[in-house]
Amino acid sequence: MITLILAQATGGGMAQIVMMVAIFVVFYFFMIRPQQQKQKDQKKFIEAVKPGDRVVTIGGMHGKVVSVDDLTIVLEIDRGLKATFDRASVSMESTKRVQAEDGK
Repeated sequence: MITLILAQATGGGMAQIVMMVAIFVVFYFFMIRPQQQKQKDQKKFIEAVKPGDRVVTIGGMHGKVVSVDDLTIVLEIDRGLKATFDRASVSMESTKRVQAEDGK
């Protein structure tokens, strides 16, 4: 009798461990991995920005890239108005934003 109860308790514990592992795997593939991929793509984009590209900053400022340094980027915002931003503040290419809005 005691052996039967211990066998059932051990089997239930194993099922809980398997369920926890399964939940972790689901979280990894649906939440963690896509976020890591998005960060990797963003880093590639920031490194590939060159003069002449039209970009949008994190704050929503649209402009054309005039020059790029190691840490900063100069955007022409409006007819000769130039502003310097941290290179990491570039969010996306302006043409991609227009395409995303057209797809709505």
